[in-house]
This record gives sequence, C-alpha cells and structure tokens, in this order.
Amino acid sequence: MADRTSIFFLVTVLVLAVILLIFAMIYVTGARTARLRIAGEDAYRDLAARAVKSQEESAAALAALRGSIADIQGRLERVEKVLREVE
Repeated sequence: MADRTSIFFLVTVLVLAVILLIFAMIYVTGARTARLRIAGEDAYRDLAARAVKSQEESAAALAALRGSIADIQGRLERVEKVLREVE
C-alpha cells in the first residue's frame, strides 16, 4: 500500500514538474521573442536615422554643386564676353 502511495506521489510530482516546465518554456520563448522584436525595431530606427543623415548630406552636397555650377557659368559668360569684344 505504501508502495502505491509513493508511486502516486512520484507521478503527481512529475506531472506537475512537466506542466511547470512547459509554462517556463512558453514564458522564455515569449520573452526572447519580445527582446528580438525590440532589437529589430531598434535596428530599423538606426537605419532610418542613417538614411535621414545621408539625405541631409546629399542635399548639402547638391547645394554646394549648384553653387559651383552657377559660379562656373558666370565665369564662362565673362570669358565669352571678353572673346566677343576681342573679335
């Protein structure tokens, strides 16, 4: 009789341990998924910030190029004017 009681107790403890283990695995998986999602969102934010910075740098470079082109056009017009006067 005592043998059946100890077997029943052992089976009950094992079933409860398995249930506890399953819930622990579900919790760990959920926590890991949340951490990975947050890391992915942070990576997207970093990517977006770098894209904005690159666009700003490109806009500044384009503005500088436009200024240089305008300066070159002005010089070319002066050279053409001088050449017309020489003819």
